[in-house]
Amino acid sequence: MNEPNAPVSSPSAPIHAPLRPAAAEFEAALSRGAFMTLDQFGVIDAAGDDAATFLHGQLTNDIEHLDAAGARLAGYCSPKGRLLASMLVWRAADAVRLLVSKELTAAVQKRLSMFVLRAKAKLADVTDSVAVVGFAGDVRAPLSRLFDALPDGVHVHVAGPAGSLIRVPDAASRARYLWVGPKALVQERLPALEGELSRVSPAVWDWLDIHAGEPRITQGVLEQFVPQMVNFDVIGGVNFRKGCYPGQEIVARSQYRGTIKRRTALAHVAGAAASGEAAEPSVHAGVELFHSDDPSQPCGMIVNAAAAPNGGFDLLAEIKLAALEGGSVHLGAADGPALAFQPLPYALPSEV
Repeated sequence: MNEPNAPVSSPSAPIHAPLRPAAAEFEAALSRGAFMTLDQFGVIDAAGDDAATFLHGQLTNDIEHLDAAGARLAGYCSPKGRLLASMLVWRAADAVRLLVSKELTAAVQKRLSMFVLRAKAKLADVTDSVAVVGFAGDVRAPLSRLFDALPDGVHVHVAGPAGSLIRVPDAASRARYLWVGPKALVQERLPALEGELSRVSPAVWDWLDIHAGEPRITQGVLEQFVPQMVNFDVIGGVNFRKGCYPGQEIVARSQYRGTIKRRTALAHVAGAAASGEAAEPSVHAGVELFHSDDPSQPCGMIVNAAAAPNGGFDLLAEIKLAALEGGSVHLGAADGPALAFQPLPYALPSEV
């Protein structure tokens, strides 16, 4: 079993505030088509005969049976079942590739490497040699000039000379794709894309991820949630039929004993500031939430936050289900800005 004290990130690592893109950048992604270079992600490659088997025993999803045409969400848990990282996983050439929050990449690679032992697997942080580009909106024609075929479903992966193209869940009813390829090749081809699509801030992708209902584990929320608290069981990030992995017993117990009393919801908050602006309560991953009926203790926590097109911030907020039944939920304190909850793009199971 993994040593619980093996760190994933330094406690002194900075927590970044959400950036605010220009209104025209949101409009480009929502009304036409846009691309964005996603520097908020890092990439780990696991190579070797046992790479998939090794990761299968470490992550929450089935990696051993992942084929070349698929991609899967997965989590990496502590022995206590708390998420140390979230990731998208697929096969790229002879490696299994992991897309992780950039601020966690080096530490996740280091921690996973500690447990390889006799397995024929080697993990490398390849962030500096690859580029990650996100596409949203009407983008199929430009992409068809980069790839001979386009993914025909969510989490379908196609490979070509330009790298990997993966369809990811729609957001705000717009199609989205990830292109991950060799950095030099990607940078060479980006200027041609600018003739067809708008190049926008990577913060637009963060906002789209929130509206897709896909939580991302970052430095601000390390070891705060079991996978179900961030809906990973609903969006395909956990396989309950596979073998053991760190924290598996706790994750399974939460699922089958009806102990899931917290979930992640989509919300908007106005009257809040980006972290570092002292005039108003700040908004970023890890900020606690409070209910109007119980101001003495938090009822939830921001998982991810992004600037919204019309002002304020949109959030994925992990919260007690009971707190959604009445009263109001507030940012930072019971008298902080109120959250306005919105429907997720998927249904949550009824908890009993």
